[in-house]
Amino acid sequence: MAVVPAVAEVLAGRAGEEMALNDRYLNPQLGRIVRTLGFDRVWSGGEGAHLIDADGERYLDLLCGYGVFGIGRNHPDVISALESVLEARTANMPQLGVTLLSGVLAEQLLALAPSSVAAMVPANTGTEAVEAAIKLARAATGRPRVLYAEHAFHGLTLGALSLNGNEEFRDGFGPLLPGCDAVAFGDLDALERSLAGRDVAAFVVEPVQGKGVVLPPADYLIGAQERCRASGTLFVCDEVQTGVGRTGRFLALEHWGLEPDIVCLSKALSGGFVPVGAVLVGRAVFDRVFDSMEHGVRHGSTFGGNDLAAAAALATLRVIEREGLVARAERMGALLLELTRPLVDRYEIVREVRGLGLMWAIELGSPSGGGRRSLFRAVERAQPGLFAQLVTVPLFHEHRILCQVAGHRMNVVKALPALVVEESEIRRFAAALEEVVAAAERVPSAIARFGWQIARQAARGRRGGRAVA
Repeated sequence: MAVVPAVAEVLAGRAGEEMALNDRYLNPQLGRIVRTLGFDRVWSGGEGAHLIDADGERYLDLLCGYGVFGIGRNHPDVISALESVLEARTANMPQLGVTLLSGVLAEQLLALAPSSVAAMVPANTGTEAVEAAIKLARAATGRPRVLYAEHAFHGLTLGALSLNGNEEFRDGFGPLLPGCDAVAFGDLDALERSLAGRDVAAFVVEPVQGKGVVLPPADYLIGAQERCRASGTLFVCDEVQTGVGRTGRFLALEHWGLEPDIVCLSKALSGGFVPVGAVLVGRAVFDRVFDSMEHGVRHGSTFGGNDLAAAAALATLRVIEREGLVARAERMGALLLELTRPLVDRYEIVREVRGLGLMWAIELGSPSGGGRRSLFRAVERAQPGLFAQLVTVPLFHEHRILCQVAGHRMNVVKALPALVVEESEIRRFAAALEEVVAAAERVPSAIARFGWQIARQAARGRRGGRAVA
């Protein structure tokens, strides 16, 4: 049997092997994507709003681990909290018993949440939190159906995937959970029709859809909550990405004064270190599910509520409060919109710029003119959503800014800056973005060369596995 190396030895002696190890043992198609885009850097560290490569170059990280690094990378307060737990040698996870830190985390989260929730079910991840919400809703109501919005993203495990409104994620994994039905996001009439049978346990909705940063119509969420109340359906807010300060409120639901029956949290709550999730639940719902000693452990998670996760979350909440990061997200987000919304009027390929707090997106579309429009359509036929990579790739290579195309078949570029991002970096991103958009609009030959190169790589990738735009 081979000797397992110490972690310190691995970090010191095997840097540079990341892609080879991934291709051999993990996901070679992800490796193909990263290399095709030229994102195959050797990352050596992270600090605040930045990633640092092996050459010491700093990249503004607007991907933010899909929103995990809300307070920035390697925040010293979270490191200190984790060290405190390790040094204390706590009696972690007694299972038939309870511990202090998880209870304090529940206390703190519920103090920040609307009064409609009064208890917490610990989880490890966002998708696990959504799975728990499905179970709790069905058990509390005795109803089978669950509604979700078209184009929603609630996770990729089987239950959460059953609420995922994007076929590219669902394809090949069926049959999924029965009784899960989509309604159009923003359409109250469609929701009311789906609720009419009074057999719906819950309507699960993201206050802002994370996939393309799609904001709801002004009266939609409060109207959805009212219709759920009238039909005896639980109203569930998935705040996995929008929560913990991201939109300029601690919870995005505060923008509309919502009082949901269940709230799902994760991502930024972790401080970027230990996976942690939380399901905040109304007392009436909680008591219907856990209604006897026999049902006291009918839902749980082996690692849910462990001391390291709770400590990381508590430290994250403390940093957010002390550094005023919720107000900062609102202020920096307003600045980002102020700087980038004029692109809609300046460039014909920019269809819309939208956002809430530090959750931002730009949507691109076909240029006018027969030749350029035909070229755009040809590239899109080869690989839908490819045009948006004309923004992300030069941002990365020419400006050292990492961001993402917001999903399959979407010409939407999305940014989730850390809440600690500096104003100077917001301005740098806005200036770089305009430079890149201008270049994409005026150089159709570059569009063609880049498009066909990526399309060929994607076609080769599909022969060995599904390509991702």
